[in-house]
Amino acid sequence: MDEQEVWNTIDPKHMWALDKLILSKHFGYACGPVGVDVPKPGWYIVRPCVNANGLGLGAQKLWLEKNTNDLPHGHFWCEWFEGRHLSVDYKWGLTKLIVEGFKKEDTFTRWDKWAKVDDFSALEKIVMFPKQLDEFTHWPMVNIEFIGSKVIEVHFRDNPDFRYDNSEFIPVWDNEPIDYPFPEGYKYIECPEIHGRVGAFIK
Repeated sequence: MDEQEVWNTIDPKHMWALDKLILSKHFGYACGPVGVDVPKPGWYIVRPCVNANGLGLGAQKLWLEKNTNDLPHGHFWCEWFEGRHLSVDYKWGLTKLIVEGFKKEDTFTRWDKWAKVDDFSALEKIVMFPKQLDEFTHWPMVNIEFIGSKVIEVHFRDNPDFRYDNSEFIPVWDNEPIDYPFPEGYKYIECPEIHGRVGAFIK
C-alpha cells in the first residue's frame, strides 16, 4: 500500500496517528499548534501537522522564545530530539526492518544514505511497537520513524526504499551527476520524488 492509497482508504478513527501534532501529544512531548506559546525558550522542530508527501517537507529547526503566532499556519512546534534517525517496519506489530538515515544538519529533505542497521537485536528492544499505538497491531504493515527512542511519525505502509531486497539506499538528486561506472557493488534505479530525487544506488 502506498501513501495515497492509505489516505484514500483509512478509517477516519485511525487518522489521528497521521497528524504529527496529535501523535506528539499522545506521547507526552512538549508541543503545540501555531498560536500556542512554547513552555520555555529553546530549539524546536516546526513542521506541518499533516503532510501526505512526507520527506521532511516544510520542516525547520527554530529557536523559539515564547510566542509562535508568526509561524506558518497549519504547522506545529515540538521539543527538539537528538539521536539516531531510525525508520522501522512492523508486520502485525512485530519488528521486521530497521534502517538508519544519514543527512547533513542543514536539510530535512535531502538524505545522504539509508542503511540497514548492524545492531538490529539491540535496537529492537528500544523500538518495540509502542504501547500508545497498540490499536494498530492488526495492520499488516506499519512504518514508524524514531529519533533515538522518540516516535516522530507513523505511516500505514512499509518503507518503499527497501522493497528491492537491498541493504543500502543512496539517493541521487537532480543536481548531482550519475557517475559511470556505478560504485562497485551497487546498481542504479530510477525512483523520482517531489524533492528532486531522480534515483538511487542500492545494494
